[in-house]
Amino acid sequence: MAAPEEALPGGEAAEAKAVSFEERIRELEAALAAAEKKAEEYYQQFLRSRADFENLRRRVNKEREEFLHFAGEALVAALLPVLDDFERALKSPGEDVAAFLAGAEMIYRRLSETLAQEGLEPIPAVGSVFDPARHEAVAYEPAGEEPNTVLEELRRGYTFRGKVIRPALVKVAKGDRI
Repeated sequence: MAAPEEALPGGEAAEAKAVSFEERIRELEAALAAAEKKAEEYYQQFLRSRADFENLRRRVNKEREEFLHFAGEALVAALLPVLDDFERALKSPGEDVAAFLAGAEMIYRRLSETLAQEGLEPIPAVGSVFDPARHEAVAYEPAGEEPNTVLEELRRGYTFRGKVIRPALVKVAKGDRI
């Protein structure tokens, strides 16, 4: 039995092959067009995602800047009553020193309480063991106390939410090792 191309007379075999190739080319072109369309869809999706990401990044940066800009707002608002007390004390005329001192003491207490509520704490000094992370020794003195004991606080130190923001300036009992 002869092959199908051989069974066809003369140029018909070549023509059938050409039609078969043309069909295959059309199929491949259609597949290519579909793949290009899909690639374009993916590319557009990528561009949208990238734009969304850039918008998100800008929004997060703006929110962070606003947060940092207004981070102290709550503290400032909490200190406004203390400021009001100072204004009232300065406006009230009078020569009564005792009343003025009582008012100043009240303002000091209110300020201390407000700052404590925000996380400010004084560093214990007098009578405690000298701690170079929390105390700054500015003087040493021979004393009957245990060596390295804080004898006097020259300036109060503070921690804010557990972090030392200002060490206490202290006078320390002198020991053999100091």
